[in-house]
Amino acid sequence: MSLVTGSAAHDAAVTKTGRGGRAQPPGAGRRFGGRRRSLGRRNLHGWLFSTPFLVLFGVFMLFPIVATLWMSFTDFGVRDVRKPLEAEFVGLDNYTQLFGDDTFRTALFNTAYFVVVGVPLTIVLGLLVALLVNNGIDRARTFFRVGFYAPVVTSIVAVAVVWRFVLDPSDGLVSGVAAELGTKTPDFLGSQTWAMPSLILLAVWRNLGTVMVLFIAGLQAIPAEVREAARLDGAGPWHELRRITVPLLRPTLLYATVITTIGYLNVFEEPFVMTQGGPDNGTLTVSLDMYREGFNFFHMGYASAMAYVLFVVIMAITVLQLRLLKDNTR
Repeated sequence: MSLVTGSAAHDAAVTKTGRGGRAQPPGAGRRFGGRRRSLGRRNLHGWLFSTPFLVLFGVFMLFPIVATLWMSFTDFGVRDVRKPLEAEFVGLDNYTQLFGDDTFRTALFNTAYFVVVGVPLTIVLGLLVALLVNNGIDRARTFFRVGFYAPVVTSIVAVAVVWRFVLDPSDGLVSGVAAELGTKTPDFLGSQTWAMPSLILLAVWRNLGTVMVLFIAGLQAIPAEVREAARLDGAGPWHELRRITVPLLRPTLLYATVITTIGYLNVFEEPFVMTQGGPDNGTLTVSLDMYREGFNFFHMGYASAMAYVLFVVIMAITVLQLRLLKDNTR
């Protein structure tokens, strides 16, 4: 009986003093247990609030991504829609066939042309407009900001109607002005020489507002004291732009360049609405070629391979841009 009593007393002493021999304050165990329960409830609440997003992301994003990757290794077509798991596995045939496809190489070249010309134009003009709206205009500044940003939120159908009228070779605005000057204009959307530059001009006009807003935010984050110090040291507008503004805008420049490049690599709406890839595939892009193969010809496995080749290209260019500008943004 005494041994049992002694053991119970020892356990009670250990509970009060702790295993290390230090005395614990009253209620410490209960507080620790309460904290664990509170943290568990917070985690549970967080997962509950995240569940709708996770379900939607899994159904509409993650599952299509995985399914498209699997389809890229199969000869998936309309006949396999009802029984997708019975699609014939072809391995890397879709990928090897891609690089022997003259149409795909043309689309890849057109997309590269669109990006190489369009991205620098968009970035440079976006920076110039941001500088003008932020520093050069004192009155109606909000009006000009909204005006430059309006094309971003305008429907591509409405944009196409306006630009078709502007570029129409017979009754368009440009041809009318040229006729008054005694000259003629080419068929901008019907000429293989002028069709792609016309689409690039349209894309720059549509995306200029997004880049402008990003640069305005970056300009407003530059301390005014830095500009004032540069001006007191005798720096003119050009030197202030080169030595102060652009270096401090490098993080914004990096972000604007990356998202603009990704958007232009995925260009689809402009050629689809304006030219349908013509003339003679002169404005055919990878995304438009992918759409044709998948939804016009129902070569869904082949189109899926195109999608993943484009994904790899986008990832490689993005990583390259981040590495080239990373050290300058620190």
